[in-house]
Amino acid sequence: MTVLALAWSAFAFAQETFPSRPMRLIVSFPPGGGADLTARTVAQKMGELLGQPVVVENRPGANGLVGCDTVAKSAPDGYTILETDRGALGINPSLYRKIPYDPLSDFEYLGIVTTAPYVLVSDPRLAVKTLAELVQLARSKPGALNYGSYGVASMAQLNIEALKAKLAIDLTHVPYKGAGPAVQAVVAGEAAATIASPAGVLGFIRDGRLRALAIGAKSRSPLLPDVPTLTEAGGDDDTLVPTYFAFALPARTPAPVVTRLSEAMKSAVKSPEVAERLDKAGLEPTGGTGVELLELVKRDIPRFRAIIQNVGIQPE
Repeated sequence: MTVLALAWSAFAFAQETFPSRPMRLIVSFPPGGGADLTARTVAQKMGELLGQPVVVENRPGANGLVGCDTVAKSAPDGYTILETDRGALGINPSLYRKIPYDPLSDFEYLGIVTTAPYVLVSDPRLAVKTLAELVQLARSKPGALNYGSYGVASMAQLNIEALKAKLAIDLTHVPYKGAGPAVQAVVAGEAAATIASPAGVLGFIRDGRLRALAIGAKSRSPLLPDVPTLTEAGGDDDTLVPTYFAFALPARTPAPVVTRLSEAMKSAVKSPEVAERLDKAGLEPTGGTGVELLELVKRDIPRFRAIIQNVGIQPE
């Protein structure tokens, strides 16, 4: 009993003193953009709350595979944290024949940090001002209208394919190398529509070079208060699903460490200065739980697999 008591005391002391050195936050995407902004904004506040720096390290590559693999193989001690997105967790299992991590068993999830809804935007030179009018035009000219995506099997393609099926319309897919080029294609008139983050298209909407038809969120964006939600516009808010940026730890990280970091993450997201900065970037502070995130990943994998199979995308 004495040996067990001493062992437990040592364990408890180790948890009470966590963290005793700086932590790494591995971001599975390059600098710039919503993922990086989320990581750096929240990491700074978490470091203040925990009393140790949280150092952001970008590890981009292969739709998030590189960063996820790095953390999955790290020591489960709480000193290596992952930030990744919906695609890396929910889409990659169907996009690749083999991935180096299992989203359902290789991580201890802290929760969703921010949610990034998508705005459906169209070329203002088209004779459409609403989603209903876009549907009417598309049905009158099946396949004649193009839509731009961020690449094959990107959230843009899979979301718009789901929207096409829901609304019974035919749009032709044109992949571009990222969200910026896809948006520019609509501005230039090369594509009729695309989806993008509110912050990514706000300037174009305000100067009339893009028209916002709907936003895929449960409520309107403070950046675009006049743009209806997809449900208000006649669609379904579960069709144009947002992406998210979430934090995770390697599997088998001790529960007290998971709890400590999860609480720090949620406190950071709720702080006024962090929430304000995220809101201005079109990112919705979330601060969800690890259990909620795991359940969402479980639902997402078959959901996106069905879309990928219906579109005919072959796993790499």
